[in-house]
Amino acid sequence: MVQEDFFKKIVAHCKEYGFIFQSSELYDGLSAVYDYGQNGVELKNNIKEYWWKAMTQLNEEVVGIDSAIFMHPTVWKASGHVDAFNDPLIDNKDSKKRYRADVLIEDHLEKINEKISKEVEKASKRFGDAFDEHQFRTTNVRVLEYAAKIESVTKAFNSALEENDLEKVRQIIIEEGIVCPVSGSRNWTEVRQFNLMFETKLGSVSEGANTVYLRPETAQGIFVNYLNVQKTGRMRIPFGIAQIGKAFRNEIVARQFIFRMREFEQMEMQYFVKPGEELKWFENWREKRMKWHLAMGISPAKYRWHKHDKLAHYANAAFDIEFEFPFGFKELEGIHSRTDYDLTQHQNFSGKKIQFFDNETGESYVPYVVETSVGLDRTFLSLLSAAYSEEQVGDETRVVLNLPAALAPVKVAVLPLVKKDGLPEMARKIMDDLKFDLNCIYEEKDSIGKRYRRQDAIGTPFCITVDHQSLEDNTVTIRYRDDMTQERISTDKLSGIVKSKTDLKNLLTKL
Repeated sequence: MVQEDFFKKIVAHCKEYGFIFQSSELYDGLSAVYDYGQNGVELKNNIKEYWWKAMTQLNEEVVGIDSAIFMHPTVWKASGHVDAFNDPLIDNKDSKKRYRADVLIEDHLEKINEKISKEVEKASKRFGDAFDEHQFRTTNVRVLEYAAKIESVTKAFNSALEENDLEKVRQIIIEEGIVCPVSGSRNWTEVRQFNLMFETKLGSVSEGANTVYLRPETAQGIFVNYLNVQKTGRMRIPFGIAQIGKAFRNEIVARQFIFRMREFEQMEMQYFVKPGEELKWFENWREKRMKWHLAMGISPAKYRWHKHDKLAHYANAAFDIEFEFPFGFKELEGIHSRTDYDLTQHQNFSGKKIQFFDNETGESYVPYVVETSVGLDRTFLSLLSAAYSEEQVGDETRVVLNLPAALAPVKVAVLPLVKKDGLPEMARKIMDDLKFDLNCIYEEKDSIGKRYRRQDAIGTPFCITVDHQSLEDNTVTIRYRDDMTQERISTDKLSGIVKSKTDLKNLLTKL
């Protein structure tokens, strides 16, 4: 299936089965803002619980907070967002469309990388078992040319951003022959910077109101609460503070469904360490975070590491976990060693001491920070993209979401075979027994086959069918989503079997 068509199917599936709706759709929608439907919110909450428990329950030195969306405006001055939270934008004069210049260049480099992959794939088929991929990548003339092009463009682009040379950024786009995806032309305007923060007023009278911002990230809420948590929790270095929360960015070029939105949710953890030990902890959290993703059962080939060649001014190490979405490999999570920049900035701007005193050594210092930050909405999209499949079953196509059972929005569907003969009553009793522990659904409309298909499409791992034999011997049929096999089991064993198979512990024990 063509990836663009595949992506369209996922978007349509989200709407049809109550995962995601366009916000304010009744009024023709609001661009790049989405609502999570009845199944979407359950899946989203399950992902949040998985992340939260992995962070705070499995790591006794990590605690959580929930900071406010509105913060004192000086917070954003100290963090650098007021002066430097910008995107480089460029317009195409023919299509009148606006793009992020960095995204245009990144997409261009990804296309060159895809050419390398095609060369490797062709050579692999040609040479079979004798193929040495490493040797091919380091000796093939065409592959080396592509790799050199990627390196030279990346170097020039990073240099232009470091120097804030927007004309140089534009020249890269021109020289590389990057065209507008809509018009196909190279008729570009100059590149301009655009601040991404939403402004609003705080106060009862507009004339006397203060300008405040909707937070563009959740990290600063952790940093300004460092002392509160450290003192009240009697925390010792190293320790972490985790948070899940909404963030807001005035994305001019919002696209790719929920991948890039104006209102989104982040799952972040800031880990405070002794200066000089940050790179050790950085590697530790890199390993832990990749394990968290792989524990969901998605193919490791869908993930890759991207090392930041151009580091932010506050960082001394940075890697992204990239995921192969239907539109290519894109950032899913960032793991950054942020040094002591953030706490030092807030210490300087607030005039208050933000340090840790070590009773054992007698030394006082501003901790360094290792950050893990993953987009909840992007994780949702990655999980859905990996889970969606279409299978041919007889004369029909079965659409199924192979979600991990512990994360599936609905764990069990209880289905009476027919709507008579006492079957609905028995099914209702089973439903009432299970619903205190599991998110269940009861369905009696349509044929049993159609009901199975509906549950497959929302990712329900288990369907329990009550038939006439159930009335005689208290057994039911449990159908497994992934392979469609069925098993006859006693109703008194039902709860234990289903709870054990849908327990979040099944994922957490892999970490």
